[in-house]
Amino acid sequence: MNENRESLHSAVLDETFSAFDRVLDGYRPRIQTREVGTVRSVDRGIATVSGLPHIKSQELMQFPGDLLGIAFNLDADRIGAILLGNSEHLEAGARVYRTGRVMDIPVGEALLGRVVDATGRPLDDGGNLETEERRPIERDAPAIMDRAPVKVPLQTGLKVVDALVPLGRGQRELIVGDRQTGKTAIAIDTILNQRGKDVICVYCAIAQRSAAVAKVIAQLRDRGAMDYTFVVVAAGEDPPGLQYVTPYAATTMAEFFMERGRDVLVIYDDLTRHAWAYRELSLLLRRPPGREAYPGDIFYIHSRMLERSTHMRDELGGGSLTALPIVETQAQNISAYIPTNLISITDGQVYLSPDLFQQAILPAVDVGKSVSRVGGKTQLSAYRDIAGDLRLSYSQFQEVEVFARFGTQLDEDTQQTLTRGRRVREVLKQPESQPRSVSAQIAILLSVSRGWFDDLPLDRVSEAEDAVSQAAREECPEICDRISDGESLDTDAWERLGEVCKGAIDELSAPEEEEDNGDNGSP
Repeated sequence: MNENRESLHSAVLDETFSAFDRVLDGYRPRIQTREVGTVRSVDRGIATVSGLPHIKSQELMQFPGDLLGIAFNLDADRIGAILLGNSEHLEAGARVYRTGRVMDIPVGEALLGRVVDATGRPLDDGGNLETEERRPIERDAPAIMDRAPVKVPLQTGLKVVDALVPLGRGQRELIVGDRQTGKTAIAIDTILNQRGKDVICVYCAIAQRSAAVAKVIAQLRDRGAMDYTFVVVAAGEDPPGLQYVTPYAATTMAEFFMERGRDVLVIYDDLTRHAWAYRELSLLLRRPPGREAYPGDIFYIHSRMLERSTHMRDELGGGSLTALPIVETQAQNISAYIPTNLISITDGQVYLSPDLFQQAILPAVDVGKSVSRVGGKTQLSAYRDIAGDLRLSYSQFQEVEVFARFGTQLDEDTQQTLTRGRRVREVLKQPESQPRSVSAQIAILLSVSRGWFDDLPLDRVSEAEDAVSQAAREECPEICDRISDGESLDTDAWERLGEVCKGAIDELSAPEEEEDNGDNGSP
């Protein structure tokens, strides 16, 4: 009897205390703990912080005024942070808080047509971004077994590139050359040529002048390219930390579309300034410099970004991410530290020569120093039939032309080589922002390779190109469609296309011959 009373009494007490605990939980202050550090010093784009004993590498830090930083150096007694915004208001003694997360950005379809910075903040007048997902800017590259061969061409619309230095979707092709040689122009022409080809384009501007970036954006808007393009910008006046993270942010944004089975093209303009920003940050953070004052891991910051460009297997969506990084050389020194690093990472390079640029041979692509280690396998069948020997013959012409300048007497075959080579060089010229379709390029290359331009004056070659491309499009539409679809042409199709092209050239030169006959007094 006593035992029953005691057990009942104990149960009542337990229930009473539980009820009190539930009531008190509503009144007890909920205490949240946060690690707090202190700013010890501030420099251009970096800050030194003490405290925060549990912070991790690459973790975001919250500074006063909504300023974010990234934990970069984790030393025993201090933390070196790179700042992602204006730090003029930041002073020593300010408090710093851990965020518990790495830097991430918004991704999604809402990015198309927009201009943003590396944090996802809109820089245009389109309002806030309405995205449902955020992803870290640093992500692992796809595994080797998740990748598929590069087998689909990426047409640039430039005859000299598509015929002689072809690109494939999922390739990494470096655009290299001195300042003001047309590197950005090639990249922008490639974006313009993707209209109607179901390719998402990303233009990533790193430490460029704001006026130059605005000009590019205006050009893309005027040509309707912003419908399938978005721009990620870190201007030259932005902090070096923001310039450093911008290409990683652009890659993450592009990967969102790639993982959904889309084909994406990313332009990094340019990685020379990206390397400069990283060198500046590293030297301010007292990292030991190596060759040309760059830190030892300068190769790694570019390789881990460009390795994310690939073509995925069909089981994983079959999307692709094509990278066209741009790098600047000085005095044509292609063997400098940063260019050689990037050449070893990428699958080839398009080299732009200042000598060709000064001779008004635009785009100033040096065919001898340019190479594509992957794109040849993706090249359309018609290009392989026409442009197979074009590269070799053009290189031979360049060598012969050097000797011809000495005024030596040349035999008839050598003179014919010079005549044909000059027409080929004239054909490979192309005005900016005027990409050519695949069928037009094939018709033009067929005409020049068979010597039908040889009798034309050089100043009429451009006119002949327009006539040939128009005739092919109007009189051989089915053949043009087969060329664009990558089908092989049989002998009859080549002969039919050749007849149309030859007829267009003959018709173009006929008025000139009649005028010449009239001048000579012929009946």
